[in-house]
Amino acid sequence: MMLDSLYIAWRYVVFQRGKTATLVGCITLIAFLPLALELLLAESERQLTSRASDTPLVVGARGSTLDLVMNTLYFDDEQPAAVSMATTQRVLDSDLALPVPVYVRFRARGFPIVGTTLDYFDFRGLEVAEGRTLAVLGDTVIGATVAERLGLGPGDSLLSAPESVFDLAGVYPLKMRVAGVLARAHTSDDLAVFVDLKSTWVIQGIGHGHQDLAAATDPTVVMKRDDSNVVATAKLALHTEITEANRESFHFHGAPDAYPLTAVIAVPPDQKSATILRGRYLATDERDQIVVPGEVVAGLLESIFRIKNVLDAVILIVGLATVLAIVLVFALSLRLREREIQTIFKLGCSRSTVARLLGSEILIIVCASALIVGALMIGLDGISNGLVRGLIIR
Repeated sequence: MMLDSLYIAWRYVVFQRGKTATLVGCITLIAFLPLALELLLAESERQLTSRASDTPLVVGARGSTLDLVMNTLYFDDEQPAAVSMATTQRVLDSDLALPVPVYVRFRARGFPIVGTTLDYFDFRGLEVAEGRTLAVLGDTVIGATVAERLGLGPGDSLLSAPESVFDLAGVYPLKMRVAGVLARAHTSDDLAVFVDLKSTWVIQGIGHGHQDLAAATDPTVVMKRDDSNVVATAKLALHTEITEANRESFHFHGAPDAYPLTAVIAVPPDQKSATILRGRYLATDERDQIVVPGEVVAGLLESIFRIKNVLDAVILIVGLATVLAIVLVFALSLRLREREIQTIFKLGCSRSTVARLLGSEILIIVCASALIVGALMIGLDGISNGLVRGLIIR
């Protein structure tokens, strides 16, 4: 008897395609939205907390702790105030932690250029899947996602981008040689272009290479020459690619201790050393700050979940309104189908038969919505990792 009711209900919902599609769409949306929100928030919490908990301490300039952590851990666009290489030396001299300097300021074809040392790869557990690691000035090791999207591999080249299209300061884009591709880590490292710190300083213009002025004879290039010094004119062309032939010509200006960084990751051997090191940055006149990324991310997640509560309330109100609208549609449908129902009664069917028919229609619509929601959730789960990094973490 139930199968007969399902068959008749199925024929009816197929015939009333427009109404059925509308009801299925409404139920699907109101069920999918909160489930999708919950999935994305759970994935964002997992990504944020896992990377933050793996990073003991971050030292940077006083200012926004959130900008400092997001730039250092997830290579976000918001740049914290710069510190210097002296900050690295200070952590090293304390004998309380291993310093891992990081400079995240420039980009290459939309991906962040991360200047650091080989200690970073050991700290993050990153391995080279193709090619080799950083060895000489101008080398770059790219993340798996960068290699996949740009179609790059060992031996290819990648050009850094100017910070502004109106950059007239004379800092030329640097053509970097791809030395290797990292194995996929499923973290923000997959979206990064790693270079040596000196390479980032070359991009910034602190270091550069050019022709040997001592051997230059062009009067338009040499402005002044004496026994101890040669002064060049603005016509002197700087090298925009570091090769075996010109690598020796690259040099840096200024004191090395003053060269910029965005942060220093401090890796203490134990909790006691971490506590002592944090205490050394508590002075009121201290220019630097030391933060625990886990605590900063926990505060960020609190804000996210407060927003989630508001969204949940909005979705609940919309859901109630949708349910009432669906009830209204069915009530109006019964009024419109009154002659049809009377015919069913005249054929000898009871009220329970009519109830089974209507219940079967509702069951078919709900099951169709459930199948669509299930398919959407499976698809969303497959892309949630990249989606969260692209929309929430970046």
